[in-house]
Amino acid sequence: MTLTELRYIVTLAREKHFGRAAERCHVSQPTLSVAVKKLEEELGVPLFERSKSSIRVTETGQRIIEQAQRVLDQVGVIRDMAQDGKNQLNSPLRVGAIYTIGPYLFPHLLPELRRAAPDMPLYIEENYTGNLRQKLRQSELDAIIIALPFEEPEVVTLPLYDEPFVILLPGGHPLARESALTAEQLAGEQLLLLGPGHCFRDQVLESCPPLVETVTERQATGPTLVTEGSSLETIRHMVASGLGITVLPLSAATSMPYDEDILAVRPFAPPVPFRTVALAWRVTFPRPKAIDVLSLAASQCRVIEKAEKQKPALAAGG
Repeated sequence: MTLTELRYIVTLAREKHFGRAAERCHVSQPTLSVAVKKLEEELGVPLFERSKSSIRVTETGQRIIEQAQRVLDQVGVIRDMAQDGKNQLNSPLRVGAIYTIGPYLFPHLLPELRRAAPDMPLYIEENYTGNLRQKLRQSELDAIIIALPFEEPEVVTLPLYDEPFVILLPGGHPLARESALTAEQLAGEQLLLLGPGHCFRDQVLESCPPLVETVTERQATGPTLVTEGSSLETIRHMVASGLGITVLPLSAATSMPYDEDILAVRPFAPPVPFRTVALAWRVTFPRPKAIDVLSLAASQCRVIEKAEKQKPALAAGG
């Protein structure tokens, strides 16, 4: 059993295609196929079920491949230890963030990180939590920025900051006369949310129970629930157009200010719903200094403080 063979089976499990796996490993397809078969014969168990149209990892193979990934991660740790004095901040860091955080955090994070580690550029990816989780587990990303709760075996999470939710209303909406609003006041309004599958949609409904009725009942005589918004920016623009109201994280609500007569931003009355933004990384990741710098930069970029300064005067009545 060799590290190369372990890398082959981990890649094949990820790609589920011999050709693509061979290309990722920079070898020919026959070379990869022979190596995988040799390892299966050595272990005495099949790792993959093969057919003409698909490849599937066996139950035993899944456990072996997960352990192989841990071994490969530890190899990275050993290599780092072997290079005494190696600067952990002089190579790219692969960072992912969920769609509802990345566009609002990265513009503040990157200048802070550039000052702290000028030789460590970021490879950035925005995606859904589930996809980021998988890429972190498979070592395709070094760290991810998500909203808590987030649990994954052998992954560490570090809270960065809490972000309050706010309410967006079309300018001139009767509720804009209020200085603060409750979730009960929003029930029955035409509500715009992200579609199912977005974690922020779930966070809004969990933190504002009165809105669940609006979503679940959808009575023919009541307002229509709009879920076509594919992004927070799209929803914000639809509210400005007068289509309905929404709940957004503060950073998204204030990213590109509208005039108050077009789009009104109002806070929640206490208790204010919020989300906790956190950094997650594998316990075996071999560049702890890079994680330290990233977490410090994210904590110091003060994205919420800057959003507070940019937002309209929330207490202003209509």
